[in-house]
Amino acid sequence: MRFTLSYALLFMMLCMTAQDLSAQTKQTNSTIQHSQLIRHVKIIDGTGRLAFEGSVRIQDDKISAIGELEPIKGEQVIEGKGLILCPGFIDTHSHHYSNLAKDPGALSTANQGITTIVIGQDGDSYAMDTLEYYFKHRPVAVNVATYTGQTTLRELVMGEDDLLRQAKSEEIGKMKLLLEHELEKGSLGLSTGLEYEGAFYSSKEEVLELAKVTSTQHGRYISHIRSEDITLEDAVDEIIEIGRTTRMPVQISHIKIGMKDKWNRSNEILKKLDEARNEGIDITADIYPYAYWNSTLKVLFPKRDYNDLNSARFAVDQLFDASESVLVNYAPIPSYKGKTLSAIAQERNEEPAVTLIKLIAMAAEFKKKNPTYSGSIETIIGKSMLDVDINHFIKWEHSNICSDGIGGGHPRGYGTFTRVLGKYVRDEHLMSLEEAIYKMTKLSADHVGIKNRGIVSVGNYADLVLFNPNTVKDNATFEQSKALSTGIEMVWLNGQVIYKNQKSTGKYPGVLLKK
Repeated sequence: MRFTLSYALLFMMLCMTAQDLSAQTKQTNSTIQHSQLIRHVKIIDGTGRLAFEGSVRIQDDKISAIGELEPIKGEQVIEGKGLILCPGFIDTHSHHYSNLAKDPGALSTANQGITTIVIGQDGDSYAMDTLEYYFKHRPVAVNVATYTGQTTLRELVMGEDDLLRQAKSEEIGKMKLLLEHELEKGSLGLSTGLEYEGAFYSSKEEVLELAKVTSTQHGRYISHIRSEDITLEDAVDEIIEIGRTTRMPVQISHIKIGMKDKWNRSNEILKKLDEARNEGIDITADIYPYAYWNSTLKVLFPKRDYNDLNSARFAVDQLFDASESVLVNYAPIPSYKGKTLSAIAQERNEEPAVTLIKLIAMAAEFKKKNPTYSGSIETIIGKSMLDVDINHFIKWEHSNICSDGIGGGHPRGYGTFTRVLGKYVRDEHLMSLEEAIYKMTKLSADHVGIKNRGIVSVGNYADLVLFNPNTVKDNATFEQSKALSTGIEMVWLNGQVIYKNQKSTGKYPGVLLKK
């Protein structure tokens, strides 16, 4: 594009006084003072291309230059010492937002290199106006984007205590209107948690009607699908059909096979997904690198028959390992926290299936007697996946890494991304460092529709991670779930260092990202 300078503008420039020029010079020098040069690093830019040596300049909140760069007078210089510099990691399925009130420094995410979290998952979300208000009054050290949850919409329209049924047509209409408003305000799209009680009873038609609204607003669909065990195949078919009908991107949350008799069949699931993609359906998945999930005891009853002993025995036999599955918390009897279900059963002199039924019943009674109780009444970390399936899902071309984490309980809340870099890249050679970072950055951004982040590129926001590939490691365990990772040297968020020397810096430049 060519530009023509008007005579009037040329005259104004020629008549600029010495005082004006002096002021402009001072402003330029001031700007240089706020620039940073990260030099002597190996850059992995997030696109999947091989690492290359160079330097990166940050100007204010964006990347202004990449290459063989020399310091500008007055510029802050950070010596990279040959370490890896890459984009900040994007966690496409996160529950870390609930920790930010107590920890605005976002230590659980920053310690593993995460700079953006995507919330509103599993069908539960905050209103966009609520998030806007929060960011205006409570600065934090992580970027946040959100989906709008179907369960939240159901609660607003149907009432929190009346969700164990299908919605009426007029109720679906009200939900569609609420969803449309949230999408207009910047929500990324629609999320569902169809395996959970709040949405389990919703019809496929209800979900599809909401998905159609999302599509017309150019949003996306992400789902904790209806089943990860006994009807897994049907649940996958449902999300494929949503993608086929709406023609919008659809994503399976934390893809897994949670039933022993279906273990080692991940390639069959991936073949079905690839066939859908070949048909033109934009279906993808995210995954966390653990064989343990973290949820409510109720998900162990796919038919929601919590008093049925045969169903409880099926759960113990097929859906989780009672000897390796641990209660993260249990409000009715706090001493059960940290114990396996088998240990609790032995303590109660019961078979594990009976204990499972009674734990759910006691939790329901506790909730009834304590309606204002604000915390989680019961949560379990369940062992129910096979490593070979996890490896296949991680390696799939269209899967990105997520944590599904919160700041404590399951070690994924503090260690997901560093676990991939240490265990799956360095130790087990499942993939290259470049591929792993691509699955944590650009691919993640593409899958949820985030722009100008996820790639080390001039003009993009300066969300960056400096780490040592030889020492990076997750240290969080079930016993020490908040143990900090090692090897993450520095983290930049919108151009500011938020994490260094395994500590938060006290800077909170996080922003609310919108569609």
